Amino acid sequence: MSPVASNPPQPGSTHSSVIRNFCIVAHIDHGKSTLADRMLQSTNVVTPREMQSQFLDNMDIERERGITIKSQAVRMPWQVDNEDYVLNMIDTPGHVDFAYEVSRSLAACEGAILLVDAAQGIEAQTLANLYMAMEHDLEIIPVLNKIDLPAAEPERYALEISNLIGIDPDDILKVSGKTGEGVEALLDRVVRDVPAPSGDADAPARAMIFDSIYDTYRGVITYVRMVDGKLEPRQGIRMMATGSSYELQESGIYSPDAIPSEGLGVGEVGYLITGVKDVAESKVGDTVTSKQHPAEEPIGGYREPRPMVFSGLYPMDGSDYPALREALEKLQLNDAALTYEPETSVALGFGFRVGFLGLLHLEIVRERLEREYNLDLISTAPNVIYNVTTEDGTLVRVTNPSEFPEGKITEVDEPMAMATVIVPSEFIGSVMELSQGKRGQLSGMDYLSEERVEIRYWIPLAEIVFDYFDLLKSRTKGYASLNWQRDGSQVADLVKVDILLQGDAVDAFSAITHRDRAYGYGVKMTAKLKELIPRQQFEVPIQAAIGSRIIARENIRAIRKDVLSKCYGGDISRKRKLLEKQKEGKKRMKMVGTVEVPQEAFIAALSTDTDT
Repeated sequence: MSPVASNPPQPGSTHSSVIRNFCIVAHIDHGKSTLADRMLQSTNVVTPREMQSQFLDNMDIERERGITIKSQAVRMPWQVDNEDYVLNMIDTPGHVDFAYEVSRSLAACEGAILLVDAAQGIEAQTLANLYMAMEHDLEIIPVLNKIDLPAAEPERYALEISNLIGIDPDDILKVSGKTGEGVEALLDRVVRDVPAPSGDADAPARAMIFDSIYDTYRGVITYVRMVDGKLEPRQGIRMMATGSSYELQESGIYSPDAIPSEGLGVGEVGYLITGVKDVAESKVGDTVTSKQHPAEEPIGGYREPRPMVFSGLYPMDGSDYPALREALEKLQLNDAALTYEPETSVALGFGFRVGFLGLLHLEIVRERLEREYNLDLISTAPNVIYNVTTEDGTLVRVTNPSEFPEGKITEVDEPMAMATVIVPSEFIGSVMELSQGKRGQLSGMDYLSEERVEIRYWIPLAEIVFDYFDLLKSRTKGYASLNWQRDGSQVADLVKVDILLQGDAVDAFSAITHRDRAYGYGVKMTAKLKELIPRQQFEVPIQAAIGSRIIARENIRAIRKDVLSKCYGGDISRKRKLLEKQKEGKKRMKMVGTVEVPQEAFIAALSTDTDT
């Protein structure tokens, strides 16, 4: 057993030769957070009394869903051959929506632990993150986790990993995050294999931001990895991408609680506090330098996080609109990737058009708004960004069906994605049938082993964000794993389908869809609304239209009062007179009456169908 360092080096004075910076790359639910827990225990950073499962996952949603949403950094002391080392572990999100944060976390490290579940094998998102780690020239340490499970097949999956990255299956470490077996050998391997960080201690200070969080009392706390030079409290610092300058109030490390230090030197991972109140000022990937002696070149790889998916968020109760605006403002302090702007809907009232990184990001933001701010929300169906060219050559950027231009359109450009699906070979047919039905084009197929295959499709992003993943899971009995990334665009025959109630378009139900699918969408939506909207005193036609052409129609029959109930026999003309009078009344009511659509109908109609 390697003992914990008795006198660990102090932050700010640590020589870079004893620092090891590494992260863990894994798919959701492959035991990343559990392995991190065992590492914290093995290095005595967390006492048994303080220990709780998923120690580094601070949010309730992270714990409930078993996923990591925000990166965390923790400093751990470790000793090998009587020499004290410092291990900086950067915990990364595993989901495709947060791929940019993962890439910045990888850029802050020299090594990556490739963690694979010994009962499930490598998954699509792990593979994507592995390729990303290889692009950053990181030292890869392959590890099979959950070897204590009865269903574990470590030999089989060791062979699969060795074929992928070209190493001997015997070199793959086998650990159990649950029991702690093999964790100390893994820490020894990190010290031996992961190179020490390189950097110039005498050069102007350069630090890369790999995450930032908002603290109610202290403002923005920025997580950084020092590349060159040193940053010390009371020093002027500048963000190179935004150009804003501040005074550094405090610097320090997490071990796992915040420990202030006299500064951060080359290779160290820690935090900076400047008193800034907006996360957008400390953007992930930006370079921090000294204000007095700034660096000439920023650290490469910075880009603005771009929203991929847009959805309208509306409060159930219109009076909650100011509360929703305030909640989004507070949430944006924590999440710089979140964008929003006010919009109004005839059907739903006042709300916001919100941009997200992907569907999981949308789900988490909505859940946090409802849970932390006690809001009841309706969200419209997710949309992607279309570039529409009209006949006069004007280019219109469309994030909402209501923005789709009227009149003649020359072409519609839709975003595309490269989707990678890893699936047992018996489900190849189901995946191909689904992907081609979603307008996907087969890009390639590779067998990872005899039983498992990787299939790549070039597919419209709109198809992925709607219900592709749900259908993929149901058709492969839950065995498929999906990863995707933006990959260009293509011109497609897309149209806007409007749903009309009594001749008036209801903007909340409008959709942009492929012309071949428009009829199916119209029939499905009109039939669904016929079931959901209660009968009125007059007949209500529900129509689906492309421009002025009606493609589907359903009628909600009027509620009829039996006006003949008081007629006992007598002349037929009397009955006819009563019926004519009723008919006139219905016509007049239809002219002045409006169709009442209950909120439940909006929620049910806007919820994603998985049975189509």
